[in-house]
Amino acid sequence: MSQKRQIKLAAYLIGTGMHVASWRHPNANPNASIDVKAFQKLAQIAEKGKFDVAFVADSLAINHESHPQILNRFDPTVLITAIAAVTEKIGVGATASTTYSEPYVLARQFASVDHISNGRAAWNLVTTSDATGETALNFTRNAHWEHDQRYERAEEFVDVVQGLWDSWEDDAFLYNKETGGFYDKDKLHEIHYNGKYFSVKGPLNIARSKQGQPVIVQAGASEPGQRLASRVAEVVFVHWDNIEEAKSYYKKLKSQLKDFGRGEDELHILHGISPIVGETEEIALQKYQTLQNLIDPYESLKFVSGYMGNVDFSKYDLDTPAREVEFPVVNSIQSHFNEMKKIIDEEDLKVGDLYNRFFGPGRRDAFVGTPTQVADEIEKWFVERAADGFMLQFPLYPNDLEDFVKLVVPILQERGLFRLDYEGDTLRDHLGLKKPENRFTRDKLTTHGK
Repeated sequence: MSQKRQIKLAAYLIGTGMHVASWRHPNANPNASIDVKAFQKLAQIAEKGKFDVAFVADSLAINHESHPQILNRFDPTVLITAIAAVTEKIGVGATASTTYSEPYVLARQFASVDHISNGRAAWNLVTTSDATGETALNFTRNAHWEHDQRYERAEEFVDVVQGLWDSWEDDAFLYNKETGGFYDKDKLHEIHYNGKYFSVKGPLNIARSKQGQPVIVQAGASEPGQRLASRVAEVVFVHWDNIEEAKSYYKKLKSQLKDFGRGEDELHILHGISPIVGETEEIALQKYQTLQNLIDPYESLKFVSGYMGNVDFSKYDLDTPAREVEFPVVNSIQSHFNEMKKIIDEEDLKVGDLYNRFFGPGRRDAFVGTPTQVADEIEKWFVERAADGFMLQFPLYPNDLEDFVKLVVPILQERGLFRLDYEGDTLRDHLGLKKPENRFTRDKLTTHGK
């Protein structure tokens, strides 16, 4: 008998919150993006709420046209190590780029975090979106690679990383003091990878972790992104404008898994939402409006600009019809750009409307309301298979996270939609994912006909 499907919850941790004006809120610590204790506290709150994973994003250059909380931030791999030290169960995930990293270094970093956290690490695989091209200039390159080339490199990159994670079979280390046998040489493997972008001998100089390999998270919604997700991702993070689009994407991506011999339960799709909860609907709306009142219209448009090809919105009046804006060819997140441009073409939006229309923290949607209203909407998306769970991008930290854990989680638990407690120790346990079999062990068994 199969286990009942349950909602997966991830907390997207970012300084004072995802709302572009959250740092200006009276309760906010503007320096929270480099306050390790603030992040540790958020992860502990999320763990109290039995969340699957606490997630930290990244950027590799300063983009002045973006969210202020990413101008001053930690390396996320270092940060999740600090988070792992003060938590016991919740997974810890971080973003790292396949375009501006080396596979051996990244494999070692995440394997290390996986050991330190006792099997709770996740790698958010990104190819790096960069509308300005600033990132390339920090890495001795003249220009940011084109979208499809970035994904071609990513395909090789992840193969190298996963191969390195399998360098040691699970029982390779003997630690036999009597015989002096520290490890079994027959259970250590070099990968000898040679491709278009990488040539890596191996092995990795760290053992397999308790969960075998860190969980792979991915957020690509373009065709190359979906192909990569179908092949290797175990969690996919997306954001769609409405439930019907989300259901269509969910069905399409899940159907592609069979092409790689995978089942639908081997990949979880998490939809990004920004809940604001109040004991009454009026209180929730007051919280929402307090943040909205702090917005500088042109500052919020800088955030939109990062997704729209680095458009200079400052030269447009806020009442300018958005259709009249000149958009350049985009080389960043194509799925986001295409969706946003389609909405601009179809709806009578003004330039000043764009932030509130496109970004959850600025939207007055069904996830702003009473605990029951928010729980109802979450259940609807889950039951109708628009999502397997949610990446919760709270507008204001820690307030909105605390409210959600206190007021919404108990309702989901009462309805049997969410766990009452953790039933395992690793992130794979929480997500219901099997420990990957070591490829070299599997090959031996195949060779010997077992």
